[in-house]
Amino acid sequence: MKYLFAAVMLASAVVGFSEAASAAGGCGPGWYRGPYGGCRPMRGGPVVVAPGPVVVAPAPVVVVPRARVCPYGFRWYYGRCRPI
Repeated sequence: MKYLFAAVMLASAVVGFSEAASAAGGCGPGWYRGPYGGCRPMRGGPVVVAPGPVVVAPAPVVVVPRARVCPYGFRWYYGRCRPI
């Protein structure tokens, strides 16, 4: 019985390690781990994995003054208008 258990454990370990080896370091095919652990595309070679950089124009910033919530002589705190 213990030989059967050992054989099953060995088989599951072999299957587990073979799947981990095909994952390319956890990044997937065409990618590799960088110096700080992040996934980076493999550049060069016959297959282009990732396209060039995408440049997006920034959106304009609109600043709107805040409307007065409480009447004069009152202040907003603790969730409602309270006298000063």
